[in-house]
Amino acid sequence: MTTATLLAVALGGALGALGRYLLSTGLRGWLGPDFPWGTLGVNLLGSFALGFLFALVQRQAIPPEFQALLAVGVLGSFTTFSTFGYETMALVRDGQFIWALGNAA
Repeated sequence: MTTATLLAVALGGALGALGRYLLSTGLRGWLGPDFPWGTLGVNLLGSFALGFLFALVQRQAIPPEFQALLAVGVLGSFTTFSTFGYETMALVRDGQFIWALGNAA
């Protein structure tokens, strides 16, 4: 692990967290607060982006520091399983079973 890799992950993490916040709050404002649209949106977008990145990595088209910046930094902080789990359980707690099931699906 090099200093360049650590800095790439840190920078990517900051960018991913900012992107997550902006997209998540934007979707919540646009689609409403009844369902965690923001988390669903960032996790879907992040999953597709990670799949695309994986295909590029398999072709060795991306240098290791850039892989760390994108995969671990940006996409690691952009998507999160813990928020998904928390929001699904919050829907269950609030009696919104259909929304919780839809979110889990």
